[in-house]
Amino acid sequence: MHTTLQLVLILLAASVLVVALFRSFRLPPLLAYLLVGIVIGPHSLGWLPETEQTHYLAEFGVVFLMFSVGLEFSLPQLKAMRGVVFGLGASQVALALLLVLGGALAVGMDWRSGVVLGGALAMSSTAIVSKMLAEKIELHTRHGRQIIGVLLFQDLAVVPLLILVPALASPGEETALALGLALVKAALFLALLLYFGQKLMRPWFHWVARHKSRELFMLNVLLVTLGLAWLTAVSGLSLALGAFVAGMLISETEYRYQVEADIQPFRDVLLGLFFVTIGMMLNMHVVAANFLWVALLLIGLLGGKMLLVTGLARLFGNDTAVSLRTGLALAQAGEFGFVLLAQAGQLNLVAFPMLQVVLASMVLSMLAAPFLIHHNARIAHYLSGREWANRALELHEIAVKSVAADDHVILCGYGRSGQSLARLLEQESIAFIALDLDPQRVKAAAAAGESVVYGDAGRREVLMAAGLNRARAVVVTYADPPSALKILHHTQELRPELPVVVRTMDDTDLDKLKTAGAAEVVPEVLEGSLMLASHTLMLLGVPLARVVRRVRVVLEARYGLLRGFFRGVSDQDAELNDRAQPRLYTVMLNERAAAVGKTLAELDLDGLLVEVSAVRRRNIRALEPSSETRLEAGDVVVIMGAPENLAAAEVRLLQG
Repeated sequence: MHTTLQLVLILLAASVLVVALFRSFRLPPLLAYLLVGIVIGPHSLGWLPETEQTHYLAEFGVVFLMFSVGLEFSLPQLKAMRGVVFGLGASQVALALLLVLGGALAVGMDWRSGVVLGGALAMSSTAIVSKMLAEKIELHTRHGRQIIGVLLFQDLAVVPLLILVPALASPGEETALALGLALVKAALFLALLLYFGQKLMRPWFHWVARHKSRELFMLNVLLVTLGLAWLTAVSGLSLALGAFVAGMLISETEYRYQVEADIQPFRDVLLGLFFVTIGMMLNMHVVAANFLWVALLLIGLLGGKMLLVTGLARLFGNDTAVSLRTGLALAQAGEFGFVLLAQAGQLNLVAFPMLQVVLASMVLSMLAAPFLIHHNARIAHYLSGREWANRALELHEIAVKSVAADDHVILCGYGRSGQSLARLLEQESIAFIALDLDPQRVKAAAAAGESVVYGDAGRREVLMAAGLNRARAVVVTYADPPSALKILHHTQELRPELPVVVRTMDDTDLDKLKTAGAAEVVPEVLEGSLMLASHTLMLLGVPLARVVRRVRVVLEARYGLLRGFFRGVSDQDAELNDRAQPRLYTVMLNERAAAVGKTLAELDLDGLLVEVSAVRRRNIRALEPSSETRLEAGDVVVIMGAPENLAAAEVRLLQG
């Protein structure tokens, strides 16, 4: 017989292995936890028995999930998106519930089971969808805003559904009374908690924070979360409802982000345990015996939900392509659906065979979700001819904006970093065109006369429309390596000699970006740390000249293109004529270039007072040039020197 420690070790080992496997395939970890529960649960290998203690502990995962939802609850956001949230979102949940209820009644099921199943299947996965939209930089696109609005309402709808499900478990003649009593009790309890909670929460957190103890602060967060969950539980309501209220109250204080960071490890681990228990509920023998029903329900869930959301999105004024992409992204089941089904299973509101079929179809739909979201643009293209027209219009607008631009810079992203760079380019009279996916930002910037257009820089045709063939450089101003890799891929295909500068948060993807063809990668962490070190050293009394020297050494070591740039720089730099200042210049060697097959020593560019800063070779990281580096056709040679010397060096490289 397994001891408690053995069970915990089995659970941890299985979870670590399977989650790591799913991460390597870029699949959501919650699906890994479901698989762990299925495999080691009582209906398969039987390593993890189904006990009351396990279920009770797993319920804390739901508590922290609802706490996080409450913490993200934002009245200003709801107000700004009220049309989508309470229009499209409310319609989707209500109609999905009614359609499932109608189907349940048609096959002879009890109406209570139909309501529970309708509520569960109406939900979509906030975790999967929001994460993938963020990775694809589509949160602020037209379909992205529709999707987030619907997900917001689904998260809110869970609260009344959590109150509704226990009331439905009452005997037939008492259901209406139990439901009415639960709603009245919840309304009164929530009113009291929100009224007194708002008055007490801020001063209470101020008092705790004054002690400046991270441990005390963490204990206080757990006390508030679990305390309010316990209050709602003893009042006959669910633990999750109290946790949601706790999150709402804390979200109104200035401690919201600190709390969110502190609570995340507890939430993720306990939520993982909850999904393991959901997997344990799934009996694969029953699923195999009812495989046809599982397949039919899966098709009905994905197809029916996609059609429902697409149709509603069209009714709310969206074009066909946006509606299709919204429907495809929301077609799967969601984690809150499992919460409702687990509650219904414990209360015997849904028959065991039906519960197994629904659970299996929900798990499979979530496995399909990443693929549907990733390819939703392509699917929408096939299903909607208008999407091509929209894209053509978008490309036309970009082309019109860039038609007069020549020798310009393409800025990918027009956030704070992009705008700061644009100001510097304007001061140097260097033309630029910026591409951004935030329509509000584009509209505001365009109204102010900025050279900004709406477009996804990760698409080949958008870069071409922005004048990539005539551009002088490309700068990726946002820190998103997957998107930067797309841009680098297209640039290397179309203009491999064009320098691309990429911004990142740190050096994690440095090698990958360099290999893809980035001329330079600028990590925010390094630049911030250099500024921090400079100010600290100066405040500690270190002479300014020594501080500058230290920074020069770090910059020369980190940035290959700046190597040697500071050589001979002194306090008299400002007095030097701009014409004499060293500059960077790139020369691409074609097959007939004179330098092909020669070493740098043979070319003797040093004699022309020109330094070779880097050699970029396609699909190979930038080479550290030495005198023995032999040049090949297709190489991009980065040279530095005075303008007249650079011209002479280019002639020597190309013509001999």
